Amino acid sequence: MKLYFCETSIGKIGIAEDAGKITNVYFATDIIPPALALEETALIRDAFRQLNAYLKGTLTAFSLPIAPAGTIFRQQVWQLLVNTPYGTTATYKDIAIALGNPKSVRAVGQANHQNPIPLFIPCHRIIGSNRQLVGYRGGLAIKAKLLEIEKQGLANP
Repeated sequence: MKLYFCETSIGKIGIAEDAGKITNVYFATDIIPPALALEETALIRDAFRQLNAYLKGTLTAFSLPIAPAGTIFRQQVWQLLVNTPYGTTATYKDIAIALGNPKSVRAVGQANHQNPIPLFIPCHRIIGSNRQLVGYRGGLAIKAKLLEIEKQGLANP
């Protein structure tokens, strides 16, 4: 597995790939597994190019091969996160209902928390049922900034 870090407008970000697919995104505060080889690949370079365009508000959808590792339930949640449109938010309950199990709100929250590819799987678009920002591995300040970027991007197409 290859990993490379770049400084972005939201801080230092690490992107990992394995077998031609993005597998992980790391924030500066994350613990990095020691088995990763530090190497910038063409895919990681493209991922940073797309990420920087997104952070500038000029890209609304990523076109990268991703391979998040997780249970079937988590995979289902993450697919719903990917399908949450740019510039919108949903609640954990909205996701649970979309899965056909309105009582799985806590499990949806756990899947969101365990998302190995934040940013590219946009878990920042998921908010609390009170419409407040809650939990984000990169921190609530980054979550708020990402949502603001998307709001501005919609206002200035």
